[in-house]
Parts: sequence; structure tokens; C-alpha cells
Amino acid sequence: MEPPDSWARARRAPRLLLLALLLAAHPGAQAEVHVSVPPLVEVMRGELVTLDCTPFGAQDHFVLEWFLIDRSGARRRLASAEPQGPELQGTVHDSWGRSPPYELDSRGRLVLTKAQVGDERDYVCVVRAGAAGTAEATARLRVFAKPETTEVFPNKGTLSVMEESAQEVATCSSQNGNPVPQISWYRDGQRLEVPTEVNSEAYMTSRRVREASGLLSLSSTLYLRLHKADRDARFHCAAHYSLPSGLHGRLDSPEFRLTLHYPTENVQFWVGSPATAEGWVPEGDSVQLLCRGDGSPSPEYTFFRLQGEQEEVLNTNLEGNLTLGGVHRSQSGRYGCRVEDYDAAEDAQLSRTLELHVAYLDPLELSAGEELSLLQGSSHTVNCSAHGLPAPALRWTKDSAPLGDGPTLPLSSVTFDSMGTYVCEASAPTVPLLTRTRAFQLLVQGSPELRPEEIEPKTEGGWREGDEVTLVCSARGYPVPKLSWSQLGGSPAEPAPSGQGWVISSLTLKVTSTLSRDGVSCEAANPHGNVRHVFHFGTVAPQSAQAGVAVMAVAVSVGLLLLVVAAFYCMRRKGRPGCCRRGEKGAPPPGEPELSHSGPEQTGLLMGGASGGARGGSGGFGDEC
Repeated sequence: MEPPDSWARARRAPRLLLLALLLAAHPGAQAEVHVSVPPLVEVMRGELVTLDCTPFGAQDHFVLEWFLIDRSGARRRLASAEPQGPELQGTVHDSWGRSPPYELDSRGRLVLTKAQVGDERDYVCVVRAGAAGTAEATARLRVFAKPETTEVFPNKGTLSVMEESAQEVATCSSQNGNPVPQISWYRDGQRLEVPTEVNSEAYMTSRRVREASGLLSLSSTLYLRLHKADRDARFHCAAHYSLPSGLHGRLDSPEFRLTLHYPTENVQFWVGSPATAEGWVPEGDSVQLLCRGDGSPSPEYTFFRLQGEQEEVLNTNLEGNLTLGGVHRSQSGRYGCRVEDYDAAEDAQLSRTLELHVAYLDPLELSAGEELSLLQGSSHTVNCSAHGLPAPALRWTKDSAPLGDGPTLPLSSVTFDSMGTYVCEASAPTVPLLTRTRAFQLLVQGSPELRPEEIEPKTEGGWREGDEVTLVCSARGYPVPKLSWSQLGGSPAEPAPSGQGWVISSLTLKVTSTLSRDGVSCEAANPHGNVRHVFHFGTVAPQSAQAGVAVMAVAVSVGLLLLVVAAFYCMRRKGRPGCCRRGEKGAPPPGEPELSHSGPEQTGLLMGGASGGARGGSGGFGDEC
């Protein structure tokens, strides 16, 4: 009997032979089909999507199919294609409600026009190659959408720093993005690490919404326990979103500040403009008293004046300003400001006081009147008295030139140069705008002082008779002296340009021998005396030589005139027989009137008429021309 294993091998032998014969009849069945697709495709919303599917090892005939895997995991057939020549002939079977519908190009690629968020799926490409088998591969499509501008909605109410738990600060919203963005919060540019668990210090809550478009919106609400230091803090939020290829973007919201309620801890009280650095206010000015507490909202301020132990309430307002118009010296004293804040701590100093100093300066008093008249050579002392606070300083000036400091002005041995305007000026060094002045005019009486202006001859040889000269005399004194001349024609006395009490007069005349002998005098006189000055010209040259020259010039001029007249007459007589012939007295040509002879009274004169005739006689010119 044969062993059992030999019998089993005998039964399997025909089956192996049949399989070998089948493989020998179909050698291509040994190849295996493969499919290549991109595993991940990332695009922005609205872009064109092309999903590629490339088979390997397939025979001439195969079927390429595209499937969509829905949210339940089921496959939904979209399209299929078969080779026809060098291209694939495709058919879209069902777009499952997508608009615009799916497309299949000549290479069997699935085309999605205007990518949408709902297109985020797994797409399976299946290749059926008959005996070569079936292969498939999956491509995952991700669609990104940049969210809209980040918006923030701060709490518009007043938040108290005395609250012991976290309060709602603001809500940040990022709309219509994909995938859902992330929101973070910032204070003064620094990111806040805020947990999502509720606690008494800080936390945030989030809410995600899928819009009808398939896009995602996220809102985040920030809760903080606030402190007084947050009164000037700048808050904002930012949305962080994803982009294809691992990139990221960020959209920041506008900054905002919070309105906080916190109690007053410190109070400041001071004198505003126009007070000086030392706190002095000029009498008559308006002054502001300013009070500021560091609480919020602004507390109520009460202004008062201390009269001994009593408080005289002056004003109560929310601005913290008190204006005193036209202050008087009697308003100097101690003033106070008190902040009415009932939320402040018990140990907070809510009241402040200050001392108001009103500076004043009374009109000055002079021991002299508006005019002080002294005799020349005498001495006198003028006193200036000033009363005011702070104590004023005195100084003297004469015609704007400084003389000295102090209340007294000594005037010693006065002269005419001492005359002028003297000013006593009082000022307070600590109050620059507080000044007063008082002036008087000093008049010095005495005999006039005369100042003649020297004259010089016009030529180096000295004065000549007939030369014109202007004489000038200046005088001063008090009473104002009168100026007079020994010759007529002097101008009235008038103030000199140089000032200083001088008057001036001038006299213009011609130099003569008499003046050379006697001179010309000017005199200044007033009730205290007179003074005189005589102008001398020295030797004055006669004018004879000059007269001879003048006579000769006149004779030459007359001779030239006669020659011109004779030439003119000869031209008028041109063409006549015997014209311009010396001593010839023939009869006039026909048609010409006969020259008539007149008496000796016409000797030396040529008379011409309209007809061109002329008269002559004995003792006249020897020639008609």
C-alpha cells in the first residue's frame, strides 16, 4: 500500500500542470498595474484644481475611474475614462451637486474649477486593467481661504479696578477663513498668555461658526482682572491663519483703550499762569488755581480759602480749575483744594493747600515836581519813594542813560549840560512785569552860553568883495535866550538838531569892505545876562580886476553880434550891382527903391524892412554890407 503523502502529491500534479499551461498561454498576465497620484494638493479658494492620475503596467485597454469619499466614508463615482488612440475618452457621471461641475481632461485628470471649501475631500483614482489587476491611489485636497479683516469690539462701559474677578474686556472676531484661524490678545504690543479655563485673573472663551459658504468664523472674548496701571494700556487682538506650503499670515485689529474706574490716591494743587517761579501774581491780573486728582472718572473738586481756622468755600466743580479775576493785594493768603472721592482709601491724602502772593507797587512819590529849576552852579538832592511787595528796587536814568541805583539822586554844581529828563524807575526783580516810573524835567537858569560856527573863505587867497557867506550862531540857557544880529536878514531862532537846549539862528550876506572893517556880530540874551560874538573877515580883495575882464567880455560879444548882422544883410542884398563895394554910390538898379538918407541920429544902426531895403547916412558904416 502507498503512503498517503504520495497519493496527495499525485492528486496535486494535474492542477499544477494546468496552471503552468495557462501561464504559458498568457505571458502578459505576469505584469501588475500601479497608479500614481499626488497625495496632498493645497490651493487657495477660487483657484483651478487639477488632480493627476497616472497608471503604470496597464495593457492597451484599461478603465480609469474617479471616486469621491464623502463624510460618511462612502465612495461616490464621479467620472471614468478609457483609452481611444493616444488619448483617453472620459465621461463625468455625477457631480453630486457641485457647481460648476467636475470635468475630465484628455489625460484622465479630474478638473475642479474655482476650488471651494466643500471640495476638501479625499479623491480616489481606480485603474482596472483586466488580467493585470486593479490599482488605486488617494489624493487629499485642502482648500485655504484668507479670513476677512479682524474686528474688535471693546467693552464701552466703565470697568472698576476694585472688582476682584476678571471682567469682560473685548470680543475679537475673524470671519470667513479656512481652516479656522487662531486668535491671540496683546497689551502694549506684548502677547498675553491667556488660558481658556475660567479663573479670577485672566481667561478667554472662543466660539467657532461654520458659515453657509462652508467658511469658518471664530470669535474670542477676553476677560481680565484690571488694575490702575491698565488706564493707559493699549490692547488689540490678531488672527493667525494658514496658507498653502506651510505658510502663515496675521491680521491685527485696531488698538483700543479701556475706560477704568479707580479711586484717587494723590492730589496736586498749583498756581497756573501767569504766576512767577516764586509764586507771585501781579495785582490786577487774573490767575488760575489748578487742582488734579489721579482718580477716574474725574472726581468733584472743592476750592476754599483758609481764614484762620475757618474754611471759606469758593467754588465746587468737576474741572479742577478756579479763576480769580483782577486779584487784589487783600486776596493774598492760603488757599486749598479738596477732592471728594468716596471710593478712596482712608489713608489717602485728598486735600492740598498753597500760599498765594499778590505782588503790588504803589505810584512813586518824588520830592520834586514835574519841573525842577535850579541856578547854574547850585546843588540839590531829589528823593524817590516806592511802596510795594515784594520790596521794589529803584534806579535813576537821564535821557534813558543809567545814572545809579537807590532812592536819592544828588545834583551837584549843575550846568546847562545837567538839563534833561530824569526818571525814577521802580521794579520787583521776582515779578518782571511789575514796574512803575516817575519823571521830572531839570531846568538850569543862568546867563546864555554862545557857540558860533567858524567861517572859512571860499578861495585860498582870502575873502573877495561880493563873496556870499552864511554865519551861524547857537545859544542855550534858561530862560531860552533870544538871538539877534547886527545886520538885517537873520533867521528866527529854532531848536538845534543836536537838542540839549540849544537854539540856532543863521544870517546870509555878501562880503564888503565895510563888513571887513566893522565885522558882523550875533548876540544871545536872557534875563540873567547876554553874550556877544563878532565875525571878522580880515582883508577883503577889491573887485577891479574882475570888472575889467567883464567889460572886455561884453565888448567882444557886441562885436561878434554886429558881424553876424552885417553878414545877414549882405546875403539879403546878394545879386545887386555894387553891393558890398566900399565907397560906391551908383544908382539903384531898376525895380529897387532908392535908399533914403537920414540924419546923424541913426548913425551906427542898420534898419531892415520887409522889402529888404536899408538906410544909411554920413557917419554910418562905409559899406552897405
